[in-house]
Amino acid sequence: MAKTSAILRNAKRKRMAARDNEKRTALKNIVMDRSLPVEDRFDASLKLAELPRNGSRVRVRLRCKLTGRSRGNYRKFELCRIAFRDLASEGQIPGVVKASW
Repeated sequence: MAKTSAILRNAKRKRMAARDNEKRTALKNIVMDRSLPVEDRFDASLKLAELPRNGSRVRVRLRCKLTGRSRGNYRKFELCRIAFRDLASEGQIPGVVKASW
């Protein structure tokens, strides 16, 4: 089980990323638009830098829904490899069977 503080910190980052998403994309579009004057683009990049870093989607870490483990996760199931194997062995995940040949 992961530390509760790490799980809560990641949840806070998810909330901040969702909150700042529109602002961040608008500013990025201005910065990347080559047809705008350099001054406007520079001002937009300064405003982008003033936004909190934890509001970026890149800062959000994929964690297991059951254990909070941050490594070895399957995006489709939102589970780490260990929890996935345990649930699959018990037959708790529909459509997943152990391979044998």
